[in-house]
Amino acid sequence: MEPSLVRLDQNFAGTADDFPTLLRRKGLLGPAAIVDPISPVGGLHQRNWEPTEATTILAFKFSGGVLVAGDRRATSGNTVVYDRADKVLEIDRHSIMAIAGVPATAWEMARVLEHSFQYFRRTQLQEMSVDGKVRALSKLLRDNFGFVMQGVGMVVPIFATYDSHPKPEARLYFYDAMGAQFEVTDYAATGSGSPAVRGILYYENNWGAKPLQKLNEDEAVSIALRALDTAAESDTSTGGVDRSGKIYPLIKIVSQDGITTLAETKIAAVFKQTVA
Repeated sequence: MEPSLVRLDQNFAGTADDFPTLLRRKGLLGPAAIVDPISPVGGLHQRNWEPTEATTILAFKFSGGVLVAGDRRATSGNTVVYDRADKVLEIDRHSIMAIAGVPATAWEMARVLEHSFQYFRRTQLQEMSVDGKVRALSKLLRDNFGFVMQGVGMVVPIFATYDSHPKPEARLYFYDAMGAQFEVTDYAATGSGSPAVRGILYYENNWGAKPLQKLNEDEAVSIALRALDTAAESDTSTGGVDRSGKIYPLIKIVSQDGITTLAETKIAAVFKQTVA
């Protein structure tokens, strides 16, 4: 074995550390933002800072375009920080970015994207292509990966848009934390409650009364509410539907006509009729 490989093997031998921890020990990476959740300070136990995170989000194509929904809960560790967080953000007239991860980072990404799209439209006198929009978000995620490696700033978004060229069609993408993009044909979900959500969407799309792309608006809203409410049963970071506080998920629809934000009264009516 080459000497360099022997040294590398010795560095990993007898330790369960991950690669970022090894880099940090060798002085090649900054200190982790969160080292110990409880640390003694002045004879007292003080809880170290933990980043605020927001989950869960979903999106799927239906007969009217793309429905994008997110629950309203934001957490920090095991603490509920806010129960009316906005995780579904409008970027331009036909583009929506839904966020799972650290809201501070995600909201800044959304602002950068919004200004980038506006600048392109005003200087080039045309809309940026869908491929350009998708790659712009991918680059922001790659540029943010240094923070992700340090344990802060992770964002795993969903991007939904409506493409008018060469033919009108809805487009839906999800990303990983490093910026890899994946276009989906039917649905996407990310966040801590996403395994339950994907299971429900898969079942409805394959064995439900109708495939997702043939649902009307009320049927699509009902599926989204059921998925988020089910995820909240097993995932404490997902708010679902707060029956006592009458807090409902935020739902937006992107179509050829633009973006529509569904009124809370409509969401409440669908929930009462088809879910509750």
